[in-house]
Amino acid sequence: MSAATGGATTLLVIAKSPLPGRVKTRLTPCFSPLQAAALAEAALSDTLAAGLGVAAGRRVLVLDGAPGPWLPAGYEVVPQAAGGLDGRLAAAFEGCAGPALLVGMDTPQLVPELLAVPFGPGGWDGCHAWFGPAADGGFWALGLADPARAGLLRGVPMSTPRTGAVLRARLTSAGLRVRDLPALRDVDTPADAAEVAALAPHTRFARTFRTLGTPVPTPAGPGLTAESR
Repeated sequence: MSAATGGATTLLVIAKSPLPGRVKTRLTPCFSPLQAAALAEAALSDTLAAGLGVAAGRRVLVLDGAPGPWLPAGYEVVPQAAGGLDGRLAAAFEGCAGPALLVGMDTPQLVPELLAVPFGPGGWDGCHAWFGPAADGGFWALGLADPARAGLLRGVPMSTPRTGAVLRARLTSAGLRVRDLPALRDVDTPADAAEVAALAPHTRFARTFRTLGTPVPTPAGPGLTAESR
């Protein structure tokens, strides 16, 4: 039996407007703020395009900033709530009336096929939550059958190597049955950018990366960072 509360699943994309100095600041100084913003815009465009390929009941961009020409038709735009990232993520879910799945703008390698099961027939059968782990210990996707359970996000330490483990443990400790999506690598550092561009060479992100040259790699850090969301 489905654990969902009913209704087609909403896709939530949480993002910041890709403006120089406001996004992807960890890509500098290997890239200039303008170049980092160009990579952020490309990653966001790839993510939004992937979202158009899933069978969502609604598609909502939860945005810090103003939309630009990078926004395709088919998305509603709502402002992010105030406060820390944990509260902003929780508020995004709480604006939904039924099951919802949230992704960020840091995984331009995302393709609709990765989300086919949660957004397909019976996608919530036997589970209350979907969890997409990030390679750095964070998470790139979270789905909740009942958005009223979004309060479990509040108080989770964000942008640490333990973020994903803490959140998943909270979900299971609350009695939620969790299904996992494949692990993906967030783009936070130049090394991340180079690896993701190589993994997904046909994306807008990879094309933009190739025009900027090869950066000096820096160590990877925890995903789902507040600076890009």
